[in-house]
Amino acid sequence: MNRIENSVSGGCQCGAVRYRASAVLDSSHICHCRMCQKAVGNFFASLIGIPRDAFEWTRGEPALFRSSDPVTRGFCRECGTPLLYDYASSKHMNVTVGSLDNPAQFPPRGQFGKEARMPWFGDLCTLPAEGTTEETMANFVSAIQSSNHQHPDNDTDHWPL
Repeated sequence: MNRIENSVSGGCQCGAVRYRASAVLDSSHICHCRMCQKAVGNFFASLIGIPRDAFEWTRGEPALFRSSDPVTRGFCRECGTPLLYDYASSKHMNVTVGSLDNPAQFPPRGQFGKEARMPWFGDLCTLPAEGTTEETMANFVSAIQSSNHQHPDNDTDHWPL
């Protein structure tokens, strides 16, 4: 894995926990293993490695759960957002790609846990798809936007605003 000097930030959905890193590893990946599925409540976990010396919590700290003897997972105790996968003996830790302010910057470069991958996963792009914009779901989107409690995808001095 190569270290890439690239300042990134991220955090949970409610904004109670925020972090910043001055570097990432070229290790963005998804893990289909059953433990990761349960930890993130989804079909897979999307993770990226961050060198420990490049990482800092900038607001709050996550609650921790030891999912196995060597692994600790972190999440926001207020909103439940999965944030962290930390293998104790590794020189780096992993954050969830979805918790980054710009997750599209880090497409997966590999997959793990293929034995637990959903058998229909490859068919997802063939399913009917629809956006979540005012044009496609006006009634739902306006109600959500007018009462949005989600932290913006950038650092803020104070939250809630």
